[in-house]
Amino acid sequence: MKTLENALLAGKQLLKEKGIKEGDLDAWYLFSHYFELSRTQYLLHSGAEITETQYEEYLTLIKKRGNHIPLQYITREQEFMGLTFQVSEDVLIPRQDTEILVEEALKVSQDKTVLDLCTGSGCIIISLAKLGNIKSGTGVDISGKALEVARENARQLKAEVLFIESDLFSQLTGKYDIIISNPPYIPTKDIYDLMEEVKDHEPVLALDGSEDGLNFYRFIIEGISRFLKPGGYIFFEIGYNQGEAVSELLREAGIMDIKIINDLAGLNRVISGRYKKEEEPFT
Repeated sequence: MKTLENALLAGKQLLKEKGIKEGDLDAWYLFSHYFELSRTQYLLHSGAEITETQYEEYLTLIKKRGNHIPLQYITREQEFMGLTFQVSEDVLIPRQDTEILVEEALKVSQDKTVLDLCTGSGCIIISLAKLGNIKSGTGVDISGKALEVARENARQLKAEVLFIESDLFSQLTGKYDIIISNPPYIPTKDIYDLMEEVKDHEPVLALDGSEDGLNFYRFIIEGISRFLKPGGYIFFEIGYNQGEAVSELLREAGIMDIKIINDLAGLNRVISGRYKKEEEPFT
C-alpha cells in the first residue's frame, strides 16, 4: 500500500540523489500540482492511500525534474504579476525580475497604445492589458508557436490583445505610445555557462542576443522614429551589465529622460526613456 506521504518522501529522495537545488521544494510543488492538495490538506491526509498508478505518475514528473527539465515546463504554468500564465518549451519562462519591467511601464500606461516586441508567452502585454488600463495592446513575436501560447493566455485571462507574427517591426504599421520589450540579450558565448535548466530546455531563440548581446536593442531602437510617437516611452529589460551600452544607443536615437532601474540584487534590470517631441530640446 502506498500513501501520499510515501509518494512525497520518494520524490524528495529522488531529487536529492539527482542533486537538484531546492529539490525538497520542487518535490512539493509537483506533489501539490499532481494531487491538487494544499499543505493543510496534505497534513490532514498524509496517510491516505493512493493507487500504484498515482504513485508512478507522480514519480514520472519527479524524474523529469531530475533530468533538469524546468519545473514550469512540467506543470505547464507560471505565476507572473499575480496572474497564472501557461508556458511551453516554445516560450521563455516568465521571471520575477521581469515584473520590474511591467511595474515601470504601469506608471505611464493608462490610455496608451502599447507594443510588446518579442512577446513570448505574452506575459508582459497581457499583464499591462489586465492591470494598466491601456488603450490597446499588441504583442509581436517571430515564433508562431510562441504566439499560440500567448493567444491562449490572453483567452484564459480574458485580455484584449492583438498578437502578430512578425520579425520585430517587419509586419507592423502605425505608431505607438509605448514600446516595451524583453528581447534576447545574453551574449552567445555566455549561453553555454547558463544552468542546465535554461541552456538545455528554454528556447535559444529567446535567449541569444548575438555576440555582444545588444543586437536586438539595436534593431528595435532603429525603428523608434517610425513606430514610437513623439513623447512616447520605451522600456527594455536588460542584462546585469548592459545599462551603459543601451543608454548610449538610446541617446543616439533621440531618447531622453533615460533611467536605469536595478533589481533587488542591485544589478541593471530595466532601462526606460522617452522619445523627444519635435519642439522639445534634447537633454
